[in-house]
This record gives sequence, structure tokens and C-alpha cells, in this order.
Amino acid sequence: MDVQSYVIGYIVVGGVAVVAVVIAALLGRRAGRRSLQQRLTALASRLGSEPDESRGKGIEPVLNHLEQITGEASEAVTEASADAIRLRRALDTLPQGVIVCDENGEVAFRNARALAMMNNRHGDALAAQAVTDLLENAWHSGSAERTLDLYGPPRQTLIVSTRLIDDGRRPLGVIAIIEDVSERRRLEEIRRDFVANVSHELKTPIGALGLLAETLTVEADPQIAQRLASRIHSEAFRVSRIIDDLLDLSRIESEEAPPREPIYINLVMAEAVERVRAAADQRHITIELAEPDPPVHVLGDRRQLVSAIHSLLENAVAFSYEGGTVRVEGGQADQSVRLSVSDSGVGIPSRDLDRIFERFYRVDHGRSRETGGTGLGLSIVRHVAANHQGRVEVDSREGEGSTFTLILPSPVEYAA
Repeated sequence: MDVQSYVIGYIVVGGVAVVAVVIAALLGRRAGRRSLQQRLTALASRLGSEPDESRGKGIEPVLNHLEQITGEASEAVTEASADAIRLRRALDTLPQGVIVCDENGEVAFRNARALAMMNNRHGDALAAQAVTDLLENAWHSGSAERTLDLYGPPRQTLIVSTRLIDDGRRPLGVIAIIEDVSERRRLEEIRRDFVANVSHELKTPIGALGLLAETLTVEADPQIAQRLASRIHSEAFRVSRIIDDLLDLSRIESEEAPPREPIYINLVMAEAVERVRAAADQRHITIELAEPDPPVHVLGDRRQLVSAIHSLLENAVAFSYEGGTVRVEGGQADQSVRLSVSDSGVGIPSRDLDRIFERFYRVDHGRSRETGGTGLGLSIVRHVAANHQGRVEVDSREGEGSTFTLILPSPVEYAA
């Protein structure tokens, strides 16, 4: 073989090799593209969507489809995140505490009320332990409930209930709801005590009326019959007083926001004094009226304010020594209007000062029955003060007399 033939042969062989390399590269690239397309198609399928073959074949349509479904997935995640935040905020507004555990028993969520309840104080530690026990019970029994009394202070009553959460096939977790029923229990106790006290207060005079009337029917002596009739009249008046005070108290409690109009306290004081004048004269008690000069006015309900001052005056007359003095004074000081009733009577023991505003509470039961008191007067005063955004204060010493002061906001404070 000559040199020329050798060179030509070499070129041909080399050319075939280059072509083979190019063909191999093209085939590898195609195989790689096919593998990439298959992987992208599989990824789209895992996202819950099959590519639309009508858009053609190849990597570009698959990429377009993948961009579309990832966009939709991103919107879904954003929406789910917003819903989760909205749900958390909604649960934080609930007055009940909510605790959610996952399927492993770990706490996954506590709302704001539950966080406030589960602090490090002793009572909250007891509540936390009760919640833990009930969550454990709910895993086995499906639900559990317990009433927990915490003696504080302040005293609390909690109802803790737990329930298993599932999807019909397997448990997903447990939810605990903690409800503070302290105020509800307190109102129930007040209502129960009120009914018992009303029944007791009415039972005594009504029983006396029946007994006196039965005796009167068989009594022939006119003088004895006259005394019996007088007693019947006295007991009937006592029943009437109790009913009137109950109606006043019910009306005042229902008028938590009474209509307010400018009222001169001079007129309120004068009207209350005239109402109690007859009882004071009967016991030879002098009433001193110190009206403010110039006149002072408040924004409030005249009927309620007169009822409050009358109740204070009535108590002052009833618990003063015969021939004593009761002083009524009004004025304005420290951006407030003050109405005070003072006496130099028997006074109030310090142990009773915290309870004198309770319904039917009496410091001296015997003296109250003699004077016809119902035990509702100071409760009326307290509610009138609350309805007018004010308060009532008492300064008393046993054997030295008492001073009750009704403090009301001035019209300037109302305007502010």
C-alpha cells in the first residue's frame, strides 16, 4: 500500500469514528431528555395532576404543566396558612381554654385563654394536672369530664372536658376544653340564697297573720280583739314593706343604665327627708339638712337617688337612740358629688362591715324586727350607686354611730 492509499484509509476510518461519536452523543442526549421528561411527568403525577397530552410531547409542555400546578399548590398553601391563622385568632377570642394534642400525645395548640389559665401558681398547677389526666383518659374512653374547685384566692370553679378526635379510621388527637363557671356558680348561689331569704322573711309575718286572725275569730273580749287587730295591721304592713322593697330592688337592678337628666341634689335630699319625717318625729329624732350652697346637680335618675338617700335615712333613724340627731349633707369635692347621712346611734361592729350590703343581712335582728326593717335598704343603695357609676362608703364604730356616703361622678366627668 502506497502512502496515498494509507492516508485516504486513515481519513475514512477517522471520519467514521467521529460520526460514531456524534451519533452516540445525540443518542445519549435524547435518552437523557427522555429520562428527564419521565421524571418531570412522575413529579407532576405526585402533585395530583397528569400532563395534558393534547399540548404535545416533550420537556417543554411538561415544564409548563409543572409550573401551573406548582402555582396552584402555592396558592393553596397560602390560603391554608391564612385559614390556620384565622382559626387561631378565632380560638384566642373564646372565653374557654382550648388545648389540642396530636396523635403522639404532644400538645400542638393552646389558645390564649388556656395559656392564661395554665400558669405556675398552685391552683393552675392543679388545673394543669387535671387536664393532663383527662387527656390521658380520653385516649382510652373517648371522652372525659371533671369539675375542679380551686379555693384561690380568688376562688374558681372549672369544668374540664376532653374528647377524642378521629377521622373514622384512626385517632388524630385529643381536644380539651376548660370553662370557668365561677361567676355562674356565684350567681346561682346568690339566687338560691335570695329565694331562701325571701321565703323566710315572708313566712314569719304571714304565719303570724294566720295565727292572729284565727285567735281573733274566737275572741270575745273587745279590748283583746282590738290588740289582735292592731297586731294584724302591723304584720300586714311589714309584709307590704318587704314586697315594696323587693319590687324597688328588682326595678333598680333591671335599670343598669337608667335615663340620666340634670338633677339638683338639694331637691333629692329634701324629698328623702320628707319621706322619713314621720318616723323620725315618732322617735323624737332631729334631722339636720345641710344643703349645698350654691346648689349642685348630677346626671342621674331622680327616683333611684331619692330611694337610696331615703334608705340611708331610714336606717339612721331606726338605729339612732331616741331623741338623737341625724345629719344629711351634700356637696361637691374632688370632681365628685358626695351625699352623706350621719347618725350617733348604735354603730356597726367591724366584723359586719363587709356584709351589710347583702340582701336581708341584719346586724341586729331583734332591733330590725322591732323597727320593721327588711334588710334590703343598703342593697338598694349599693345598686343605685353602681347604676350611676358611683360607689358607697361607710365609716362606723360600734356604739359611736355611722356615716354612709354616696359618691357620684360630677357632670364634668360624665361629659368627659
